[in-house]
Amino acid sequence: MKLKAIIAGALALMTLFCSLGCAPKGEPDPIADNYRVFYQIFVGSFSDSDGDGTGDIRGIIERMDYLNDGNVNSTESLGVQGIWLSPIFKSPSYHKYDVTDYYTIDPKFGTEEDLVELIDLCHERNVKVILDLALNHTSTSNLWFSKFCTAHRDGAVNDPYYDYYTHCPVTDVPNGRAFQPIPNSPLEMYECNFSSDMPELNYDNPDVRQEAVNIAKHYIDLGVDGFRFDAIKYIYYTETERSCDFWDWYMEQLFAMKPDIYCVGECWSADNETLAYVESLNCFNFQMAQGEGMISNTAKGASMATFTQYVEKYSRQVEDANPNGMMIPFISNHDMDRSAGYLMMANKLCYMAANLYLLCCGSPFIYYGEEIGMKGTRGGASTDANRRLAMLWGDDDTVKNPVGSSYAADKQTNGTVAEQDKDPDSLLNYYRRLITIRNTYPEIARGAYTSLMYDDNRFGGFLVRYEGSAIGIFHNTSNRTITIDLADSINAYDYTFTELCESIGQGDASLEGTVLTIAPQTSVIVK
Repeated sequence: MKLKAIIAGALALMTLFCSLGCAPKGEPDPIADNYRVFYQIFVGSFSDSDGDGTGDIRGIIERMDYLNDGNVNSTESLGVQGIWLSPIFKSPSYHKYDVTDYYTIDPKFGTEEDLVELIDLCHERNVKVILDLALNHTSTSNLWFSKFCTAHRDGAVNDPYYDYYTHCPVTDVPNGRAFQPIPNSPLEMYECNFSSDMPELNYDNPDVRQEAVNIAKHYIDLGVDGFRFDAIKYIYYTETERSCDFWDWYMEQLFAMKPDIYCVGECWSADNETLAYVESLNCFNFQMAQGEGMISNTAKGASMATFTQYVEKYSRQVEDANPNGMMIPFISNHDMDRSAGYLMMANKLCYMAANLYLLCCGSPFIYYGEEIGMKGTRGGASTDANRRLAMLWGDDDTVKNPVGSSYAADKQTNGTVAEQDKDPDSLLNYYRRLITIRNTYPEIARGAYTSLMYDDNRFGGFLVRYEGSAIGIFHNTSNRTITIDLADSINAYDYTFTELCESIGQGDASLEGTVLTIAPQTSVIVK
C-alpha cells in the first residue's frame, strides 16, 4: 500500500504539471508521461561510430534523427518516445548481461560522458532513456565474486563478501535450482541458474540490497529515466512471494529518488505469475509475444474475439493489481526469433501485427530492426547471437554481427533502412505513420478497453474510453473486404460510431451511417 501511495502521488504531480502548461488546454500531450512507444536497442549491434565493428553509444547519438528528430509532426523520423538500451556496463561478453563493474560503461560502448550526452539529447526531444539492469547475477569476473570466493576459501565468515552471493553446503542443494562448487571450496556451492559464469547475488544480505540502490542512484543522478530489469523472478528463484517482496521494497527506494521513474520487469511466465509482480512494477506481456503469441496468432487468422477479450481481461487485471500499472505489449526481443521470420512480409502479416500491438493500450516496445522486417533465428546453431544481428542501415555504417552469429546474410530479404526509406509502402514508413496515429489519439494508450465482438471471426475491436472521449478501434485481419454494421456488436453498448477518423492497412475504409466497409488487413479508428 505504501508503494501504491507513492506512485499515485507521483502521477498526481505529473498531472498537475501537465495542467500548468505542458500541453494546450483541451489537447493532452500524448507523450507527456510514461505511456510511450519504446524502442529496444541491442547496443553492440545497432550503429558503430568509430569503425571497430561494434555498435556504441555515440552510434545511437548519430542515429537519433532516425529514432526521433524532435518534431512531433515529422514524417522523417520513426517517432519513438523512449529507448531501452541493452546492458552497457563493463562485461567480458558481447551481450553484457554478466556485469563485472556496474559503475563503468564498457569501453567498447563508450564513456559515461557519451551516455550523458545521449540522455541530454533524448530529453531535448522528449525521449526517455531506460537502462537494462541485470541485478540478479553478475559475472564470475566481478571483483565481488572474487572476494566472495576468497572469503569462502579462507573460511572468513565475518568477511563482508562471504554472503554476497547465494550459497549452500554441497549436501543441501535446493531442488529446482542450479548450483556449482565454489572455487577452492568444493564442499560449498554457489547459485547460478543461468550459467556457471553468472553467480547469483544474495538479496538476504543488506549490503547487497544497498548496492542495488546505489547502482540505480548513480545512473538516476546521470539523468536516466528508469530501468528494464532482467529476470525479476530469479531474485529468489521458485519463491514468487519473496521475489515480489524484494521488488516492492526496491521500487519504493527508486520512487523515493525519482517519483516519475519508468521501470519495466522481465517475468517470462504465464499471466498469473506476471501479475503478482505487476503489483510492484510494470511487466512485459509475454503471452502477446513470439510466433505463437496472441499478436502473431491473431494476425495470422485466429479469432479476433479471443484477442479483444484477452486484452480487455488482462488490462483490467493489471489495473486491479496496480491502479497505475499498464500493459506492455511487444512482438519480439533479443531472446526471441525475429518476428519477420514467421510474420511473412509477402502476406503483409508484419503490417497487421504492428496494428494489433501499436494500436493497443499501455506502452508498446519495438525491437530494433522490427520496423524494417529484419530476420534472425537461433535455428540449428542454437545461438541467441542470431537474434541480435547488425542493424541493416544500407549506408556506410560499419557495425558487424555479434560474436558467434551464423545467420546467412542472403536470408535478409526485406531490405535496409535506406531502401525502405524511399518506398512509401515500406514497413518502415508504415511504422512511422502508425506511431503518428497512436500519438494523435491519447485514448489509445490510456483508455479503458472493452471488447466489441461481431459474428465475423476475423473482425472485431474495442470501445476505448478516456476522460469523456470514446473511440472505436477495429481490425479486419482477413484477406477480404468486410461490410459490417458497427451497431451489431454481439455485446452491444450504448455508443454509436459515426465518424471515421483514421484507416491504416492494405486498403481503404468507409463509413455510411454505422455501416463500415473495411479492406483486408486494415484497421480503423472511429468516433
